[in-house]
Amino acid sequence: MKKQTSKIIKLESIRDIHRTAGIPGPVHPMITLIDAAELVDMCFNPVSYVLSFFKITLVTRVSGKFRYGQGHYDFAEGSLVFAAPHQIVGKIETGTGSEGISLFIHPDFLQGSTLAGKIKQFGFFSYASSEALHLSQQERNTIESIFGIIREELNSRIDDFSQEVIIAQIELLLSYSKRFYKRQFLTRQSVNIDLLQQMEAILETYFDDDLTLAQGVPTVQYLAEHLNYTPNYLSDMLRSLTGLNAQQHIHNHIIERSKELLSTTKFTINEVAYKLGFDYPQSFSRLFKTKTTLSPAQFRSKFN
Repeated sequence: MKKQTSKIIKLESIRDIHRTAGIPGPVHPMITLIDAAELVDMCFNPVSYVLSFFKITLVTRVSGKFRYGQGHYDFAEGSLVFAAPHQIVGKIETGTGSEGISLFIHPDFLQGSTLAGKIKQFGFFSYASSEALHLSQQERNTIESIFGIIREELNSRIDDFSQEVIIAQIELLLSYSKRFYKRQFLTRQSVNIDLLQQMEAILETYFDDDLTLAQGVPTVQYLAEHLNYTPNYLSDMLRSLTGLNAQQHIHNHIIERSKELLSTTKFTINEVAYKLGFDYPQSFSRLFKTKTTLSPAQFRSKFN
């Protein structure tokens, strides 16, 4: 029997969301706030959605499971989830008692503002929903107050200043989210220390098994997949814990490996480079000198 695949519908405009949800049209054509209860009609459609806008969802009460992207996830009360344009998003599939609110922002709404150029710097828009931001009660109160200001602007006083005020609130929400994510990383230190050990073990195995010969230098994507994180979440978590992102950790591991090979074997520098997964020895030499201030040959000469 052929496996049925979920239908995917692309929603191009804010009005498309309202029409699909069966609710009155938005008060603004490029931004809207919708309560979870208003999205019930979308919950029972056997489809997924690709949105052409940013989506920020605050989940305050969960009944059933929340579908987001390609999987189902259980959320604690007070979780914040982000999605960027062109990501596949889902919906609350079971239980009609879930509570929350979603903010949908068309990229055009931000045009002309500094946030238009900065918003992609907030890496959590590409996190998986299993990497949601879990808020303390105080943090949740802060986020809810910002949603409240945006709602008030949309519902009661759209004027020449509304867009400026709302964009300022969105930027404030994102800045608070960045701060709260850092708190989440730091309060999970015991988990993160285990993560460092797992990451080192994965890199050790990668080099010990000579996967470099077939796959090249290990990538952040490879690490993230084996640790069950998205690349951005992994890098941000490592940066909070150690000050280095995932790519820098990979480079440091490569340098330690290369020092061992240069000091204890008779491999040529080109052979060391290829053994470590580099297609071009010059790339290896450049990285080595950047990290150690010495060329591979200068480093090796210290052992002769």
